[in-house]
This record gives sequence, C-alpha cells and structure tokens, in this order.
Amino acid sequence: MRRNCDIIRLMFEELDYQKTPNGAISLRRRAEPRLDGRVLYEVKLNQEWLMSSLFTEAEVQLAHLGLSLAQKSIPTDLIVVVGGLGLGYTAAAALENTTVSELCVIDIMQPVIDWHRNHLVPLGETLAKDSRCTLTHGDFFAMATREEPGFSSEMDYPVDAILLDIDHSPSHWLNAGNQSFYSPASLKKMARKLNPGGVFGLWSNDPPDAAFQALLDSVFDTTETHDVCFANPYTNGKSSNTVYVAALNN
Repeated sequence: MRRNCDIIRLMFEELDYQKTPNGAISLRRRAEPRLDGRVLYEVKLNQEWLMSSLFTEAEVQLAHLGLSLAQKSIPTDLIVVVGGLGLGYTAAAALENTTVSELCVIDIMQPVIDWHRNHLVPLGETLAKDSRCTLTHGDFFAMATREEPGFSSEMDYPVDAILLDIDHSPSHWLNAGNQSFYSPASLKKMARKLNPGGVFGLWSNDPPDAAFQALLDSVFDTTETHDVCFANPYTNGKSSNTVYVAALNN
C-alpha cells in the first residue's frame, strides 16, 4: 500500500492550496502518461484551469515580440512591467533580453509570488535570483490606471514596455471587474505610463479580434497582431494563441 501511495504521489501532487479574496488557488505537479511521463505544472483557480507548463510558447513570444518592438525606439536599459506572474514564462523570457535593466512583475495572488520565492515552480529560482526582477503583490489593473505617475509610489516613473497576461482574452475575463480595463479611457491612462516609443503587449487565448485591434489603434500609433502557433500533443495537431503589440511614436 505504501508503494502504491508513493507511485500516486509521483504521478500527481498538489504542491500548494490557498484561499484568497479572489478564490481558491492551487498549484499541481503531475506526470502525464500520454507524454511519456513528462512532468507538468498546472494552476487552477476555483474550478477553472489557468495555465500549464505544457503550453508556454505564446507567453514567451509575448516578451520577445513586445521587447523586440520596444528596442526599435529604446535600444538599451529597458524598464519593463509584466502584469500576471503565472508560472513565470513571460518574465523569464523578458530577463533573457540583456537590454532589460529593470523588470517589475505584478500579481494579485500572493501565493503565486510565494511559489516563485520558495522555488516551488521551475522558473522560481531564475526570477528570484535575478537582481533586475521585482515580484510585486498588487492589482495590475488598478495600478495601470491610477491617476498618479507610474505604477506605484515606489515606481513613480514611466516604463518602456508593459506586457499583460492575466485574462483569457480582452472579452473573457478572470474577474468581471477586469472588463473596464479594455476600454479607450483605461488604455489611455495606461499608455500615459509609457515612455515615447513604449510598447504594450497582450496575450490572448482567443483568435485575433478585429474589434480589439481597432481599440488599440485608437490609443496607440502602431499595432501588430500575431497568431502564435504551437504543437498540441493531445490533438496531434496545432493550437494557437494571439499576441497583440502596440507602440507609441517617439
């Protein structure tokens, strides 16, 4: 019986479970038999799956595409804000860019930040040991639309890139209160926190949305929409996410 329990633990383990004001969040690690026992990390909020370490290509491309566009106007010493820590893939990809001098990652879930600081997730140590990276507990949407300069009293200066990966898409939100962010008024408030030439990037699980691209066009000077494809071993085919990047002129 003990051996059977050990096998089950190796196949599935709940690493953490916490109740928060936004609901119960859990971090799980499991071996996937359909992928030759590959170990996956997954996050669940209440009864909703938020993310998996299996599908990360678009999260990585959010950083690469956003910072590549920002570097056209601001070649060095990029100051970057990431909204939504998750499993850390966007933040880690941003830190791979040697022109990034400061990275602030904002997450409303303190347990998610603790997972990284306690090295419970694969990229936790990478983020925690990089002196350029700060993990901040806070409401990105409130901080991005505050009237005061910058994102906070500690970060009271404009930034060069804002990369957002919190909601499923601009029209499918984790919290209904997030809806108001995807509006001209809120996006303009956020854009005022960008330096000239600064970039806003957004991950979406939905296909490209012409209405949202038009909304970005009304706030920013240039907008790009990228369909990021990746292999899906469960379907033996391809899946895709969308990455939007929008920039201000110098």
